[in-house]
Amino acid sequence: MSDTSKKGIDRRDLILASIATVGASAALAVSAGSGNAQGAATPAAQPASGTGTLYTGDVIRGKKVVSALDVHDLEPGLRHFLYFQGAQMPTGQHWYVSVTVAKGARPGKRGILTSGVHGDEMSNIHTVQTVMNQLDPAQMSGTVMAVTDVARPAIEGMQRRWPNQGRGLDLIDMNREWPGNENGATAPSRHAGLLFNRLLRPNADFAIDFHTGTTGFEVTAFNIGGMDVPEVKAMMELYPVGQIFDNHVYPGVLHNAFMDAGIPSFTPEIGAARVLDLEMIPLFVEGTMNVLKHYGIVAGPMGRTGKDVSVFVGNSAFPILATQGGIVEHLVKLNDKVEPGQKVAVQRNSFGEVVAEYTSGVAGEITGQRSDAMAEPGNPLVFILFHKAPSEGAESYPE
Repeated sequence: MSDTSKKGIDRRDLILASIATVGASAALAVSAGSGNAQGAATPAAQPASGTGTLYTGDVIRGKKVVSALDVHDLEPGLRHFLYFQGAQMPTGQHWYVSVTVAKGARPGKRGILTSGVHGDEMSNIHTVQTVMNQLDPAQMSGTVMAVTDVARPAIEGMQRRWPNQGRGLDLIDMNREWPGNENGATAPSRHAGLLFNRLLRPNADFAIDFHTGTTGFEVTAFNIGGMDVPEVKAMMELYPVGQIFDNHVYPGVLHNAFMDAGIPSFTPEIGAARVLDLEMIPLFVEGTMNVLKHYGIVAGPMGRTGKDVSVFVGNSAFPILATQGGIVEHLVKLNDKVEPGQKVAVQRNSFGEVVAEYTSGVAGEITGQRSDAMAEPGNPLVFILFHKAPSEGAESYPE
């Protein structure tokens, strides 16, 4: 009557398991203060993407629309609110993406903060909004751009994947599409290509792509990125969060597209989907402000960093999948340390009988748990962050 999950699973199976460690939510809502601007005067049209700012001539609720952006064209010392014209809908209308730019009064590094790559993630949006609201462009050196609703159609449905209409309804994970293709076969691929080529890459010296867990699965506060890259390691260690997943994860994710373009980048993960985790969000706001101070964009003393908390670093995630259908009872909590053979969950059928018991196959820390009470066979129940020797290979974190 007892089933124990002790083996890792193939990365392809992890992808099919549909667990997000990376995606987002609603459109950015910020109030314009006295130092705000809607964009500089329309410049002459540029013939190629990535070579200047292109205004479409459209204005949405007082905000100018661009099809390409160069932050050097914006007036210094101000906050600029724009819409970026993304891929077309079947009707021929466009998906518009919210863009906020805090353009410092003095030159300096250019940082990009993104969220909304997945449509069921909310805390990441709130984190980016909070950071942007703390910035005073008149006192800054350099630029911070926030793009908070990358996958607009997914956000409108508050679901993880982009509902693509090309061959009937397909649900496409936009965090497998980067850097995209402006002439690609699907709207998400084209949307990713437009954003990456005309908005993100041309304006980034570093980039942070914020996410949360996915619907039905929550994660603890942690960062994902390759600690073999010194700039990435330095940024991740500036966050006062308890876990770092030292892994480059999958091709096609946004932070890897930045890395492939020579732009240091990583992914913070902020709790459960569909909710605002008001305990975790301040940790990531503090860490992000530390990163901006690290690059000299804003002044002031550092806040808490990884040196002020106990940080567990692992390079692999051990998955435990349901083998039965029924109600799941977790016996451990997020961030708990576990040992091989330790029981971490039990499952009961509709009669209340225990039909499965699940144990850890590794020593590590709990980094994610199924938050929906019921599960069917194949659903991920638990992920355990642990360190695997390079000679053993490494599991990939299930996105």
